[in-house]
Amino acid sequence: MTETTSPPHWDLTDLFSGVDDPRIDAALRQSLERAQQFEAQYREKITTPDLTPETLLQAIREYEALQQESYKPMAYAGLLYSADTSDPQRGALLQRMQEAGTQISLHLLFFELALLKMPEEQAQRLIDSPALDPYRHFLQTTRAFAGHDLSEPEERILEEKANTSSRAFARLFQEVTSNHVYTLEWEGETQKLNQAEILALLRRPERELRRRAAESFTAGLREQNRVLTYIFNTLVQDKALEDRLRRYESPEESRHLSNELDEETVETVMKICREHYSLVERFYRLKREILGYDTLTHYDRYAPLFDTQEKVEFPEARKMVLESFEEFAPAMRRTAEEFFEGCWIDAVPRQGKQGGAYCSYITPDLHPYIFMNYLNRLDDVMTLAHELGHGIHASLSRGQTQLNFHGTLPLAELASTFAEMLVFEKLQSGAALKDRLALYAEKIEGAFATIFRQAAMFRFEQKLHRARREQGELPSDAIGELWQDEMQSMFGDAVELGEDHRIWWSYIPHFIGSPFYVYAYSFGELLVFALYRMYQEQGEGFPDRYLDLLREGGSKSPHELMGQMGIDLRSPEFWRGGMEVLDDLVGRFEALYREYQAEI
Repeated sequence: MTETTSPPHWDLTDLFSGVDDPRIDAALRQSLERAQQFEAQYREKITTPDLTPETLLQAIREYEALQQESYKPMAYAGLLYSADTSDPQRGALLQRMQEAGTQISLHLLFFELALLKMPEEQAQRLIDSPALDPYRHFLQTTRAFAGHDLSEPEERILEEKANTSSRAFARLFQEVTSNHVYTLEWEGETQKLNQAEILALLRRPERELRRRAAESFTAGLREQNRVLTYIFNTLVQDKALEDRLRRYESPEESRHLSNELDEETVETVMKICREHYSLVERFYRLKREILGYDTLTHYDRYAPLFDTQEKVEFPEARKMVLESFEEFAPAMRRTAEEFFEGCWIDAVPRQGKQGGAYCSYITPDLHPYIFMNYLNRLDDVMTLAHELGHGIHASLSRGQTQLNFHGTLPLAELASTFAEMLVFEKLQSGAALKDRLALYAEKIEGAFATIFRQAAMFRFEQKLHRARREQGELPSDAIGELWQDEMQSMFGDAVELGEDHRIWWSYIPHFIGSPFYVYAYSFGELLVFALYRMYQEQGEGFPDRYLDLLREGGSKSPHELMGQMGIDLRSPEFWRGGMEVLDDLVGRFEALYREYQAEI
């Protein structure tokens, strides 16, 4: 890749060459034919009481190969669409892939349903068979949903209707939010900005600019409010309907099952997060003092401590991140370098591009892709590190097969936040005192956003889903009240979230596409703090153990994987240990500020 100062855009030709690539339809036809053949070959065999481990193994391998190949056109369409949601051709391709994927999956439904409905004694006999050892985890996690399945005709109806119900509303949300234009008046000029650009201004040093950016963002959300409120109400009710049909006792239960975590473990972490909200208040009271404000508002939360226009061009960000990875483990740097050399990153901000950042794992026989909006801020360096952490995890997991490739969401955030920590430590170790103070502030705010804000958002989701079930369709103000109460509780009296903030629930995509996803971030960040302390204590042997952990992918449960590192996820003391590391960070920030005061 030729290096320029501009952020890169990705090359997706390893998948397909464009929306009109004939190989897309060829891949879909082949997958549909294979799915039909799979159904014809195995439908009767899988449901027999004398099913042998060898026959089931053969079926699983064919099923796995089918899943891997049929996913590629869908992944390609999703990548294209997120890079430009304003292009009708890309939107049409995404819809066509969803519909084609449904037709393929209808021929595969019988397989997992047969595993779910299998008598317990027979299922356990097969799971314990040495022949099925490579797929033991897949079988166990599939069986975890037994009792929540419907009949095959019902499952087929739900799958087919999803493209014109929940998936359609999720796509509408992306199109509405990604293509909205925010108007900002600043220094005599009128600027037209997308979501990523307007939110980036909330990190600028000029308070008046931040205030105007926040007002512009709020005004834009109000313009979209009617449709976004309807989308939220519809999707929350859609989940209530599915939960009722599938006999889930709570809105969160299906997420806990897919994350392979019990409610007790999740509630332990969420309660410990709430117990430590005082850390947030403590930090923001000091930030308010440093900035010299009487009151901190919602648009001051990410204000830089000092008036600086420092920019980090993409090549410099690349250098910082790779050097940090090199110091931890040369293999980690080599894996990350592939993303730059292979053009696997799309970081150019542009109108119509979806906001946020993600890493798409694709499949084990291909490579991952990274999506972000790089705006030359120091914060963007950390985002690059975060997504490369995901990318490294995905790359190292490629030794697993498709069904063991993806880890659960709580551990999916482990590698990303660990990568951030490595970059942070390198940046601050060589910085001047004033810059170290600013870096610590940014790191702490990022940790708060990842741990406490996500925990508060989880509580908001719980209340939102319950209120929708009990009260019916909720007006925007009612949703805003739930949102504001939970978010304000995190800050105490250190930050006053203004009235405008009451509508800021409406742009967050996780609430739309992945209900109750957010607590995975709290898990991941606290895990990283604990693991990073282990690294500091254990030294040389730790990197190899850590990379071996990433190579396991999703082949084991979170409890099993972390048990390999000597961690008990059910232990409140373990999670409080993570909070102690965060407390130490805040303490170091306070000490740096005292040192800075003594110098000026």
